Amino acid sequence: MSNTFANFIDGEWVDGPDVSVNINPSNLDDVVGEFARADAEQVERAIRAAADAFPSWSVSTPQQRFDVLDRAGSALLARKEDLGRLLAREEGKTVAEGIGEVGRAGQIFKFFAGEALRIGGEIVPSVRPGMTVEVTREPLGVIGLITPWNFPVAIPAWKIAPALAYGNCVVLKPADLVPASAWELVKIIAEAGAPRGVVNLVMGRGAVVGEALVSSPLVDAISFTGSVATGRAIAARCVESGKKIQLEMGGKNPMVVLDDADLDVAVEACINGSFFSTGQRCTASSRLIVTEGIHDRFVEAMKARMSTLKVGDALVPDTHIGPVVDAKQLQQDEDYIRIAREQGGEVFGGGRVQNAGKGYFLAPALITGTDNSMRINREEVFGPVASVVKAKDYDEALVLANDTEFGLSAGICTTSLRHATHFKRHVRAGMVMVNTATAGVDYHVPFGGRKGSSYGPREQGSYAREFYTVVKTAYVAA
Repeated sequence: MSNTFANFIDGEWVDGPDVSVNINPSNLDDVVGEFARADAEQVERAIRAAADAFPSWSVSTPQQRFDVLDRAGSALLARKEDLGRLLAREEGKTVAEGIGEVGRAGQIFKFFAGEALRIGGEIVPSVRPGMTVEVTREPLGVIGLITPWNFPVAIPAWKIAPALAYGNCVVLKPADLVPASAWELVKIIAEAGAPRGVVNLVMGRGAVVGEALVSSPLVDAISFTGSVATGRAIAARCVESGKKIQLEMGGKNPMVVLDDADLDVAVEACINGSFFSTGQRCTASSRLIVTEGIHDRFVEAMKARMSTLKVGDALVPDTHIGPVVDAKQLQQDEDYIRIAREQGGEVFGGGRVQNAGKGYFLAPALITGTDNSMRINREEVFGPVASVVKAKDYDEALVLANDTEFGLSAGICTTSLRHATHFKRHVRAGMVMVNTATAGVDYHVPFGGRKGSSYGPREQGSYAREFYTVVKTAYVAA
């Protein structure tokens, strides 16, 4: 092995034909490391290793699977400080957010360790005399996992942990921008006792690694989190070949603020949901729909609160907002701000931060005077950018909230039980938040959306079994 961080195939660390250089977006002179990029042949080796390991792992005892997952969870929790710093260094979210994400990954593994012991079934009396019916769940086989750059530990964790808990073997392809966190995670799982071939890591470009996973006849299912265009293309390929598919894609999440809202609560919910994690969350509050009675006070309070936020190096403890992940994303954020201004929006903030260091630093932007037809309210920006849409009343706010092709998360700030109850039922989103940020979810309950945001079974919690298992019905004659 060279000094490059290698791929993990069939229990061995394997160099690739190419490498990617992982750069700290807070400090462009800081090289996190060089990481192997796999070619199609190496991806096929990893898939075959997973397929060879599946017959044994699929019939391993719940205790065996519990032990591996529990040890991995304990290791993540024990190392959350140093791994959180690594995450902040390669992705750009603050140290506090990075540590929190690693801690959540540890909790996910602990939860699914327990789920491995709770794989149940049913015995049902038949309608025919002398016959019983058994309904059980079995693992799928080899699962390809394709994960994004914005949660480089948590999202791989919430895909790998249930896959292993239910007896599957996996091949993980992390985002090319953030391989370090995934590399450390796979190393932890291997050291926790996962047998050879059960977990494989192939890093590199989606056009090479992702394509090989989607096209392989040995891969039984694909779980993908990423862009809408890529997700839809993968779905079409999987349907054609009969692979099971799970997609988590974009969001254009509304936060409704009503006249009766507690202003301080609403502002904190919107600041958190819109700008923390540099706005690089699929659950971010990108559309702030505010009724006219509170609109002006809300906007002024938002501007005042935004002025207190420190944008800077993710590794500095008092930083509130770290850098944008890379130059391409920074340009995309700036393009959307420019387009919003050209279409009539008034922009507060949104400029590059010059005194924060040599990195991709962008001040959070609040765009007022917008309507739902503008591009800033139709398309996902994926940056620290939020737009404000004025609504006459709750009824109009609900219509505006639902006027989107996406349906991941939605929120409302109100002191009215009637409005909160109605909103929870009638907003077309997979997750609803009342008087709290649209971003930030628990690990033990289902995650996912509607419309263009999600496709297939939910992720996380006990609902994950719907994707990672197949139901078998057996008839037994006395």
